[in-house]
Amino acid sequence: MPHIDLPAQVPGIRSLVMFRPDTGKHLYEWAQVLLRGGDSPLSEAERELIAAFISNRNACTFCMSSHAAAARYLYKDDAQTVDFVLNDYQKAPISEKMKALLTIAGKVQADARQVSADDVASAHAQGATDRDIHDTVLIAATFCMFNRYVDGLATITPPAEDLDTWNVMGERMATVGYVPPK
Repeated sequence: MPHIDLPAQVPGIRSLVMFRPDTGKHLYEWAQVLLRGGDSPLSEAERELIAAFISNRNACTFCMSSHAAAARYLYKDDAQTVDFVLNDYQKAPISEKMKALLTIAGKVQADARQVSADDVASAHAQGATDRDIHDTVLIAATFCMFNRYVDGLATITPPAEDLDTWNVMGERMATVGYVPPK
């Protein structure tokens, strides 16, 4: 049960956006720029994967499940990649560059001060650009905040096993993007 009076039956951040449309509008715009902005060198699938990875590490079921579903939709035939990453990214069938970026993202989630020059050099050695690293850190930091916002107010979260609900949500996020609910 949510800690504050949120719209009934509206899960996760969507209920918070409806509660405070003035701030929610900006959060959705921010998510749209980060995860759908066309000028990032990271694919939309990779950006959603970083969001799901951080949300998984923060044990935020709503954000992990919704962004994992969006990443699966965007990965299409390689959708299982998302589950491999969430289980053990170092053994997942992703590029060494993406593994290096997820290492940085994981450090941002745990204690951003632990991101080292060696971590950045390792990502560069695997082909990451400064923009890749920047966007990874920004997505990781943003999702730490989003996760705490969603869980700090105990928003409604469908069960993680309710794949039908998450798949519909993931497809909407992947195709429509981040548009505040009406």
